[in-house]
Amino acid sequence: MAKFSQEIEVSGHLIDSSILTKIFDKIMDLHGEFQVEEINIGKKKKDPSYARLSITGKNQKHLDEILETVYREGAVSKIQKGISLKKAPKDMVMPDDFYSTTNNHTQVFHNDEWIQVENMMMDKCILVKDNRAFCVPVRDVKKGDEIIVGENGIKITPPERPREGVNVFEFMGSSSSSERPTQHIAKKVAEDIYKTKKSGGKIVIVGGPAIVHTGAADAVAELIKLGYIDGVLAGNALAVHDIEYATLGTSLGMNVHDATLAYRGHRNHMDTINAVFRAGSIVNMVKSKKLTRGIMYQCVKNKIPFVLAGSIRDDGPLPDVITDVAVAQKEYKKILKDANMVIMISTMLHSIATGNMLPANVKVIVIDINQPTVTKLMDRGTWQALGIVTDVGAFLPMVVQQIKKRK
Repeated sequence: MAKFSQEIEVSGHLIDSSILTKIFDKIMDLHGEFQVEEINIGKKKKDPSYARLSITGKNQKHLDEILETVYREGAVSKIQKGISLKKAPKDMVMPDDFYSTTNNHTQVFHNDEWIQVENMMMDKCILVKDNRAFCVPVRDVKKGDEIIVGENGIKITPPERPREGVNVFEFMGSSSSSERPTQHIAKKVAEDIYKTKKSGGKIVIVGGPAIVHTGAADAVAELIKLGYIDGVLAGNALAVHDIEYATLGTSLGMNVHDATLAYRGHRNHMDTINAVFRAGSIVNMVKSKKLTRGIMYQCVKNKIPFVLAGSIRDDGPLPDVITDVAVAQKEYKKILKDANMVIMISTMLHSIATGNMLPANVKVIVIDINQPTVTKLMDRGTWQALGIVTDVGAFLPMVVQQIKKRK
């Protein structure tokens, strides 16, 4: 073996999930050399494959750079080293050279065994305590916490192409497009929502005010009423305009069904905010029967948890809105825990925030009329993501209609 070489190994569905191809590409992109020492390809669909490679760099620094990159694609060193730990120097400060996480399932080699990292999210650090490993944000780091540094002793499992039969994710090939037949996509999305829920899965919606502006609020409310939604994450605007539509028939002062400006409609959203403050909360507004329909009504009526995260641009905001972003983030995480599917609808801000909190195996559906929004969310790079560029006002009612056909 050359002086600046090291053997790595990788296993799993290497071919159909393109894992091995990505490793080859990363090595060549960094101008390294590799030689395949051993490879065994699974003979049946569910059989895993295995490969052992020798990687060579120009010098140790160059080799380390290549290794760090391929480790993040699922490879591990043939001669496994344990993790390195350093203590956090103070609260909310990570040690130098801390390991920054991906959103893929991760294991760490500690005390001669592989330990699964809990609460996996991207762009966090890994804390080790009592022979357990936790993914934690910097704000939760305490002085003296044992934090993983460097890249040694870490094994990532990249997402694999789904194998549960033909579903919407295979149908779309993990791409975003506005060219595919919308009716057919709506049917496939409906099937996957139905199957996820039937198998006991948890589905969360992340929504923006365009749901109401485009006339899709009734469809989302129907999904909640039918029992397909287990949590709603949004900002102040979705709740305000949903309640405005439910009580006044407008969204930002526009009549939703014919897009005409209502008389004195410019004040309707502020009138709505005032009405919620008068009631004390959205829950109280439902209890007093001032709110009798809509998304927020169905959440309260069906005991579906919701979190409204505030921003600096909010009017009001509503008394239910969490204005401390760190607190709002923690509440989002509680709703997202153990989610199997997340449907992101017409909100770049809250969708990206949510995406950063999800492990890579969670199915994500992104629906937006704006191609760049969908592309940005799809760039998280998982087989389990589906992007649909379309008008949510037309698309979501079709999805609900297809779900009802299956009941």
